[in-house]
Amino acid sequence: MTQEGVRWAKVPALSLGFWIVKIAATTLGETAGDAVTMSLGLGYLVGTAVFAALFLAAVAAQVRARRFHPWLFWLVIVATTTVGTTLADFCDRSLGIGYLGGSALLAALLAAALLAWRMDMGSVAISRLDSRRAEVHYWVTILSSQTLGTALGDWVADDDGGWGLGYGGGALLFGAGLLVVVALYFLTRRGAAAWRTGLFWAAFILTRPLGATVGDYLDKPVASGGLALSRFGASGVLVAVIVACILLLPQRPEKLAAAG
Repeated sequence: MTQEGVRWAKVPALSLGFWIVKIAATTLGETAGDAVTMSLGLGYLVGTAVFAALFLAAVAAQVRARRFHPWLFWLVIVATTTVGTTLADFCDRSLGIGYLGGSALLAALLAAALLAWRMDMGSVAISRLDSRRAEVHYWVTILSSQTLGTALGDWVADDDGGWGLGYGGGALLFGAGLLVVVALYFLTRRGAAAWRTGLFWAAFILTRPLGATVGDYLDKPVASGGLALSRFGASGVLVAVIVACILLLPQRPEKLAAAG
């Protein structure tokens, strides 16, 4: 970070380590969200309020920070996955609009977030996160994508009103989709910036339902196709995995694009 003339974003550069932690964080969001809303019996609305408060406090600290802090960044990501879990469940179930209605609503919100960001800043690339305003757009988009991902994961896996693929089938479907996106990314020339940016957001969205279905597989009852593991125990293991990954895998910041 001391190279002359080089500016750095406050988000990690894309690497295998980034995606491993991202998938673990999205899985944690599912188990921790279910632990609060179901195991503690607080319900989707109260759970959303609790995790939204955590998200707002963490993202405020992230936006105020002057440089990249891995622990702070991943805390905000985990906060978006937990509030995304409870908010998606609230939309799908408590609002009574079902998986299709909830997914359509959340997809529209994500599209609106990306469009607003593009119109305001001219780019939705992470290499353009060079102002606090751009960061706010980034985190609104992240939260929207995490919430949509939860709804998609539940829709694909659930037998009652969904596709009925089960948690294992859903994980395989989204995992396959993610592999296709990764293959397209590596087959794309580095000069195709807009195409690669679109593939990044596609991969970011797909990791959320992948984590959601894996999380559900871990903690849902055996009769529902899960392993019936303790939600708190599974969450604790996932926290340990995330901490280990942050400590052991490279966490360098993304280089900002040249001004102008």
